[in-house]
Amino acid sequence: MKYKVEFSQIVRRKMKDLKLYLTEQFGAATLEAAKSLADFPLKGASLAALFDIDTDFRTLYVKHNYLFYYIEGERIIISEMFDEREDFMFRLFGIRTASSDENGL
Repeated sequence: MKYKVEFSQIVRRKMKDLKLYLTEQFGAATLEAAKSLADFPLKGASLAALFDIDTDFRTLYVKHNYLFYYIEGERIIISEMFDEREDFMFRLFGIRTASSDENGL
């Protein structure tokens, strides 16, 4: 079964803002990786398994960025995207990680 990949408005704005930079630095890797979820929806790691939290979110790491998504029926909803330097666990769940004190992002 092929899934439909959708982007939230937050991710659309960030992708638009980063499009030129990503293309110059990494080609179209981030967008292509996101599109690959249509055929391989479980490709990303489960946050529930990684961090022992109750969530349906999965994460896919692509060229210094983390895409966060969940599966809803036959749709893949990519709801957020963070630079690897950002403390995404705090931003998403209020959980502090050791790296957040170092970079302040």
